[in-house]
Amino acid sequence: MPPSAAPPPRTKLGHHRLLCPNASILVSPLCLGAMGFGEIWSHRGSTVGECSKETSYAILDHFHTAGGNFIDTANFYMAGQSEEWLGDWMADRGVRDQMIIGTKFALPYKLPEQMPEGSVTSNFGGANRKSLRLSLAESLERLKTDYVDILYVHAWDGVTSIPELMRSLDDVVKQGKVLYLGISNWPAWLVVKANDYARQHCLTPFVVYEGLWNVVARDIERDIVPMCQAEGMAITVWEAMGAGKFKSKAEKAQKGGRPEYDLSGKGLEPYERATAALERVAKRKGTNTFGIALRYVTLKAPYVFPIVGGRKVEQLQANIDNLSIQLSAEDIREIEEAVPVDLGYPHAFLSGQRDKHVGPTKPAKLELWWGAFEGVEEPKAIV
Repeated sequence: MPPSAAPPPRTKLGHHRLLCPNASILVSPLCLGAMGFGEIWSHRGSTVGECSKETSYAILDHFHTAGGNFIDTANFYMAGQSEEWLGDWMADRGVRDQMIIGTKFALPYKLPEQMPEGSVTSNFGGANRKSLRLSLAESLERLKTDYVDILYVHAWDGVTSIPELMRSLDDVVKQGKVLYLGISNWPAWLVVKANDYARQHCLTPFVVYEGLWNVVARDIERDIVPMCQAEGMAITVWEAMGAGKFKSKAEKAQKGGRPEYDLSGKGLEPYERATAALERVAKRKGTNTFGIALRYVTLKAPYVFPIVGGRKVEQLQANIDNLSIQLSAEDIREIEEAVPVDLGYPHAFLSGQRDKHVGPTKPAKLELWWGAFEGVEEPKAIV
C-alpha cells in the first residue's frame, strides 16, 4: 500500500525548500539563530543580552512545532553555552535527526575564566587544522551528536592557507563529522579561490555563505550575492532586521530594549532614513517595520535564509507570520531609494548605473554600442 501524503504544514515555516543548487537538504525558510541562548556573556557587557534555558527551550519548541528545522549556532556564541543548550534540547526532545544544525569555528571560543591561569590559547581560534580539530570535537560533544549538518568558517583569519583549510575541512567531511561546508565574513574573491581549489583537487567546496544584509547594509550585493549565484551557494543572513535599529519612532519612545550598535560601518543615520521608508510601506501592509525588513531580504534573491533571533516566543511567532507579507517591485524600490546602494567600480562603470550589475539579462553599456540584446530572466526568490 503506498504511503499517504504528508500532513499539510501548520505554518508557512513548514514549507521547506532546497538549501541551494549544490546542497539538496530541505530547510525551513527561516533559520533560528541560537546566538542569544545562554547567560554567560551577560556579565561581560554584551549587547546580545541573555536568555534563560527555560526560555530557550520554549523558543526551540515553538520553532519545531511550527515546522522549523534550520538552526544556526557557533562555538563562539555564549562561549559554547549556545551549543550546549541546543544539544540538551535536541537530546531531551529526541529530534536531532529532524534538525539541520549549522555551527562555526575560527573565532576564539574560550573565555579567560574558562581556562586555568597561565594557559596558552594561541590555537583556540583561527582556521588552522589544530583549531578545527579542537573546535569540532568540543562542538560535537556540546551538541550531543556525532555530526553537524553545516560547518562554517566563522571569519577569515588572514593567515591560514587555502590548501590547508580546504584539505582539513574535506577530511572532517570524509570522516562523516560534517555534511556540508559554509563560509562567513570572507571576501568574495577568496571564497571563489577556495572553491576553485576544492574542485581542482576533488575536495568538498563551500555551499552556503553567511553574511550581513539588510535595507541599509547592502555591501553584500556588490560581489558576494553574484558570487553565490554563480557558485550555486545559499546565503544565510544575519541582522536582516537591523538588530533592532529599524524601530519606529513610537517604539523608540518606549523604554527598554538593548542599546543600538552598528556592525555595518554605516553609522545610525542611514537606519533612520530607512526606517521612515519601512514605516510607510508597513502602514500600507498593516504590519511593522521589522516585518517589512525581513521580507525585503527574503525576496531579494533565491536561496536566501534570514537568521531570526530574539528572546521571546512572541518575537519568533511574529517573524513566522511575516512570511505572509507580500512586497511589490514598487515597495522594494521605495525602500531602496531611502538608502541607495553604490556598487562602485567596475560595476557602475560597466552598467552606467551605480546600483546595477551587468550579466546575461543586463548587458554592459559598452555592448549597446554594437547591437541590441535580450536576455533570459534571472531566477527569482520563492514568494
